[in-house]
Amino acid sequence: MTDIHAQLRFLPLSAQKVRLIIDMVRGKDANEALEILRFVNKSGAMPVRKLVASAVANAEENFGVSRDDLYVAKIVADEAPTRKWRRFGARGRFKPILRRNSHVTVVLRERGA
Repeated sequence: MTDIHAQLRFLPLSAQKVRLIIDMVRGKDANEALEILRFVNKSGAMPVRKLVASAVANAEENFGVSRDDLYVAKIVADEAPTRKWRRFGARGRFKPILRRNSHVTVVLRERGA
């Protein structure tokens, strides 16, 4: 039984926000996960959906596995490098602005094989 991996790097959304989305699809069938992500009303749902769809396409094309047999075995969102800005404030101070990014990794497995 092989694991099918797909990675999304430098997603311009914090890992904390992406985790809210990926927790909905962890352990679900691949087709069900794609349907759930299709109707989630969050900005990170579309990139995560494209990532899962890419992993399913990898499984079908490279490993010859049917999409009906796949499930989301593991999906994680890790922190990526943070871009740091500064905005100048009153009295000579400055306010840091942190633009957080994330790396998302999905692992699909074949069910019952």
